[in-house]
Amino acid sequence: MWKWWDQYRELTESGRPFVVATVVKSLGSTPRKPGTKMLINENGKFWGTIGGGQLEVLVLAEAAKVLGEGSPRLARFDLCPRTGQCCGGSTEVFLEIENQGPRVYIFGAGHVGQALCRTLVETAFDVHVIDERPEWIDHARLPVEVTRHLSPWRKFVGEAHFDAKKTFAVIVTPSHDEDRELVRDLVQRPLAFVGLIGSRTKWARFQSQLLESGVGSDALRRVTCPVGIDIGGETPQEIAISIAAQLLRSWNRDSNQ
Repeated sequence: MWKWWDQYRELTESGRPFVVATVVKSLGSTPRKPGTKMLINENGKFWGTIGGGQLEVLVLAEAAKVLGEGSPRLARFDLCPRTGQCCGGSTEVFLEIENQGPRVYIFGAGHVGQALCRTLVETAFDVHVIDERPEWIDHARLPVEVTRHLSPWRKFVGEAHFDAKKTFAVIVTPSHDEDRELVRDLVQRPLAFVGLIGSRTKWARFQSQLLESGVGSDALRRVTCPVGIDIGGETPQEIAISIAAQLLRSWNRDSNQ
């Protein structure tokens, strides 16, 4: 059996939606047995096989419908002349979407970044943390469920996948210069939310610098700074709770409209 989980992990980390098609039932003569999987991305590229031929063509068409409609489905295929097959059996395939929920990119794996990762685990968010410092990205206080990216922050922005409805970004790096340049890069990307840690004074200075460098005022209005709901917190965990609450409120409000 092919190692589908390696490709699954790669597709999951890409951030782009894809379909897992699994044979869940087979009756009579069929090419593959229950448990067989195919992975299909939004461009129709696929990995693995559930039998080839016209059956696979039909499954790819169903996968496109699932991605378009945004909901899973169970599909039955009779392997008869009508479907270009002569096996005589039937196959049921369950098609489910991965990478459908919201994703948050946390830029900075310091104390607040770590606390925010811990707070967001087991919520709706697929949590990713990015840091160029090995000692922080490998820190034991980062949950195992979080995807870690050892990368310069701005390099990651140039390579990551963004979705205007489902991608959130929170900037909590230790460098004000990096924070400002990340804001410059991120406001040019399709994002549902851009949050920056810091004071109103810091944000006023950033706005002045970024406007002077050519960043438009409409783009800067997309940024929430200070990020987080005002709960009067001071510790990293309290700040993380305030940010997590704001992210969840934003996602739940917009996704229910």
